[in-house]
Amino acid sequence: MGKIIAIANQKGGVGKTTTAVNLAAALGVLEKKVLLVDADPQANASSGLGIDIEEQPEGTYEILEGLKNAREVIIKEVSPNLDIIPSHINLVGVEIEMVDNPNREYLLKNALEEIRDQYDYIIIDTAPSLGLITLNALTAADSVIIPIQCEYFALEGLGKLLNTIKSVQELHNPDLDIEGMLLTMYDSRLKLSNQVVEEVKKHFEDMVFDTIIQRNVRLSEAPSFGENIIEYDADSRGAINYLNLAHELIKKNEEK
Repeated sequence: MGKIIAIANQKGGVGKTTTAVNLAAALGVLEKKVLLVDADPQANASSGLGIDIEEQPEGTYEILEGLKNAREVIIKEVSPNLDIIPSHINLVGVEIEMVDNPNREYLLKNALEEIRDQYDYIIIDTAPSLGLITLNALTAADSVIIPIQCEYFALEGLGKLLNTIKSVQELHNPDLDIEGMLLTMYDSRLKLSNQVVEEVKKHFEDMVFDTIIQRNVRLSEAPSFGENIIEYDADSRGAINYLNLAHELIKKNEEK
């Protein structure tokens, strides 16, 4: 049965979508069968994998609304061993539409349940908020990866996110684990980057991934070509970082 991992942090610009897309692609390259679920109304994960989100009318919105089942909206093989359920700007209205549904926190979980045994990993990219869609992602997930950028306000808001995870564990999903904290946008030349790494590792110890995602121009360029970093430039530092992360994740889960 596939493992469902949400990538979550309510702070924007921490490398959440970059991580969702490139970790999913790296796992695919390492011959794991992967599904990426774009649960962000901005749909950056979808467009970053070359999907024309204007031309692609069906995706996460339809499964949350119960208009389609998950199988019907999957786009196959956008990259080796990687399928996607895309997003669209209409997802922005779903929070209001879900509010009166008595099962509102479990809609994504129920939708993914019927297909999870077809995949080794299901990665969910979430919006930079702690709204109902992100709550659905955390309720559906077995674990969560928290990207933390190596910048001044890195730990700001982290307490709020950890409290939300704790609430989800208590109310909706007692099995939810923290898969790990992922340090992103690291620049070894900056004293501040090194201080943040030190601080996060001191606070969270074993919860922090060994792999650190370094600042890399190629990582920023890849989405504008509709490609993940491995397709765009397999020799780049960004590609090597995400392949290392995928190796670390697989090893960790095989040991369990």
